[in-house]
Amino acid sequence: MIAMFLGFFALQYVFGENPAKEISYSDFETRMLKTGAVERLEAYKKNDLVEVEVYLKKGWKDNPNFKDVTKSNDPIPSLAGQEETGPQYIFKDASAEVLEKKLAASQAELAPGTPKVQLKYADRSNPWASWFVTFMLPLLVLAAIWIFLMRRMGGGAGGGGGAIFNIGKSKAQLFDKESQINITFNDVAGLEEAKQEVMEIVDFLKNPRKYTNLGGKIPKGALLVGPPGTGKTLLAKAVAGEAQVPFFSLSGSDFVEMFVGVGASRVRDLFKQAKEKAPCIIFIDEIDAIGRARGKNSMMGGNDERENTLNQLLVEMDGFGTDSGVIILAATNRIDVLDTALLRPGRFDRQISIDKPDLIGREHIFKVHLKPLKLSAEVDAKKLSAQTPGFAGAEIANVCNEAALIAARKNKPEIDMQDFQDAVDRVIGGLEKKNKIISPEEKRIVAYHEAGHAIAGWYLEHADPLVKVSIVPRGVAALGYAQYLPREQFLYTTEQLVDSLCMTMGGRVAEDITFGRISTGAQNDLERITQLSYAMIAIYGMNDKVGNVSFRDSSEASFQKPYSDKTAELIDAEVRNLITDVYARTKQLLLDKREGLIKIAEKLLEKEILFQSDLEEILGKRPFDTKTTYDEFVNGADGGGVPQTDLPLDVHPEEATSKDEQRLDNPSPNSLN
Repeated sequence: MIAMFLGFFALQYVFGENPAKEISYSDFETRMLKTGAVERLEAYKKNDLVEVEVYLKKGWKDNPNFKDVTKSNDPIPSLAGQEETGPQYIFKDASAEVLEKKLAASQAELAPGTPKVQLKYADRSNPWASWFVTFMLPLLVLAAIWIFLMRRMGGGAGGGGGAIFNIGKSKAQLFDKESQINITFNDVAGLEEAKQEVMEIVDFLKNPRKYTNLGGKIPKGALLVGPPGTGKTLLAKAVAGEAQVPFFSLSGSDFVEMFVGVGASRVRDLFKQAKEKAPCIIFIDEIDAIGRARGKNSMMGGNDERENTLNQLLVEMDGFGTDSGVIILAATNRIDVLDTALLRPGRFDRQISIDKPDLIGREHIFKVHLKPLKLSAEVDAKKLSAQTPGFAGAEIANVCNEAALIAARKNKPEIDMQDFQDAVDRVIGGLEKKNKIISPEEKRIVAYHEAGHAIAGWYLEHADPLVKVSIVPRGVAALGYAQYLPREQFLYTTEQLVDSLCMTMGGRVAEDITFGRISTGAQNDLERITQLSYAMIAIYGMNDKVGNVSFRDSSEASFQKPYSDKTAELIDAEVRNLITDVYARTKQLLLDKREGLIKIAEKLLEKEILFQSDLEEILGKRPFDTKTTYDEFVNGADGGGVPQTDLPLDVHPEEATSKDEQRLDNPSPNSLN
C-alpha cells in the first residue's frame, strides 16, 4: 500500500512538470516584451523563488516580428512543435517586488501605443501533495509503527515469521541430525559422577528395552544443580551432542512475557512439538525464572503469570494426560527457591549435584583447556590444579585464556608456568595498578598490615601456610594481599577456626602495636571475623554458654529471629568475648615476634613482593611440619616445599569489595554443612 502511494505521487511529479522552456529576463525583455508578442504573464512562488510563465499571443508562429525568436540558431530555446496554448517560456526572479520593479522599468521604455502586459499571481500548490502531507502521511507513519510493534511482539516465535499470531508459540531451539552440536562427553571434564548420571539418561533413549524389559520406567526428568560456572549448561550441550534424538533447548525466561497466558501457551506448544518428535529431550536452562515457589510473590492478590506458567509445566511433566518418551533436563543454581511440586519424584526424578571440582577434577579440566594452547615443556596441569583450589570450570578457562594473553603481550613463542602464575594472580587480585599513587605513610601501613597476617599465619599451627605476600596495588585487592595454600577439606575443628580468626586479625593488630592507631584497611578482615564468629556460636554450636543449638544464618533476610531477645543478647556477648580473646591472643603473638614483624615489613617496603622462601630466610622454617595439599598431590607425601613462584588461591585483600574475593579467603563456614 505504501509503495502504491509513493508511485502515485511520483507520477504526479513527473507528469505535472511544466513543459515551458526556461530563459533569462533579458531575453524575455528584448525578444518578446519589446516586440509585442506577449499576451499575459502568470507568476507563482516555487522553492523560495518567483517563477513567471510567458504566454505568447495567438498566431505568434506567423508573426514576422517574432520569427527571429524561433530560429534554430537562436540562443533562446526553440519552440518548434510547441502548442499555442502556452505557456511557451518561463523565467525566474528573486522576489515579487524585484520582478514588479524590473517589469515596470522595461514597459516604461516601450514605444508609444504598445499595450502593456499585466502580471498576474497564481496559486500553483499541488492539492494532492497537501492532502497527502495533512492526512495520509500521519496514517502511514502510524501503520508502520503498528507493523513494527507487531513484529517485535511476535519475536519470531515458533518459526512462524514473528507475527502477533505466533506469540504463544514455543521459542525452543531444535537440534536434530541436521543441526547437531559438536560437543561430546569427552569435552566435559571434572564431572565424572554427573556424567554417569546423564549418560545413563542418554542410554535410556537409545536402548529403552534394556530397562523396560525388567519393568522399569524411564525417568521423567533430571535437574542439574550447582554454583555458577561449574558446567551445567556444558553438560547439557554434551547430552545434545551424544544423544541421537531431537533436543529442544531454551531458557526459563523464554516463557515469561508481558501478556497474560502467553507463558502457559508456550509450555503447551513446546510439549506438543516434543511429543510429535518423541523420544526426545527438552533442556530448560535457569528454570528458576519460572519455577519459583508459588504463593510467595502474590501479596497484592493479582494474577501471577509466572505461577500460571509453572502450573502448566507441572501438568505437562506429570499430569492426567501425560505421554512418555519426553525427558526433561533443567539447570539452576537456586534450588532453594524452586517449588516443591516441581522437585517431587515423577517430575524431576533425579537431582544431579554439580559442585566445584576437586583436585583431580581441576587437573582434568586444565588438560581440556590446555589442548589448543602452545605450551612450554614445563607447564604441568597437576601443579596448576593444586595452585587453584576452589576454582570452577569457568574460572579455570579464564586462567588459561589470561595466560595466553599475557604470553602474547610479552611476545613469547610459548606459554610457560610464569604466565599461568601471573594469570592466577590477576584472576585473584585483579589487574596490577602501576600508576596508582600511594603516599609513603600509606605504603608503610599496608606493609605492616600484611606483615601481621604473615607472622600470624606462620606461627599458628592450624593456619594455612602463607606462600606469598604483596603490597602491589591491584584491582580487587586494592592496596595489598596475602596468598595462602589451604588444605582441601570439608570439616573444620574449633581450633582450626580460631587460628583462622587470629590470622585474619593479624593485620589490624600489627597496625595497633606499630603505629598506635588503626586504619580502614582492615574492613574486609573484620567482616570475615564477624561472620565466622557468629557462625561458630549461633550455627555450629561451638560455645558452651549458647549450647549445642543451631539457628539459621543471621545474614539471611528475615522479619523474625528464630530465638528470643535474651538469646540474641547472649549470642552478641559471646561473639564479642570470642573476638576479644582472638585479638588478645594475636596481639601477644605479634609482640613476641615483633622483631620478625619489623623485618618482614621492611623487606616488603624494599621488594614489594615476598615468597615463602623469603619468609623462611627471615623467620626460619615454619615450626609446624604440616604437608599441604600441593605437597601431597604434586610431590607426594614426602615431597619438598612449595616453589617460591607458586600462587595459591586464598587471598586476604585490603579494602576488597567483591563478593567473589570474599569467597577466596578462608573456607566459608557454610561449607562445613
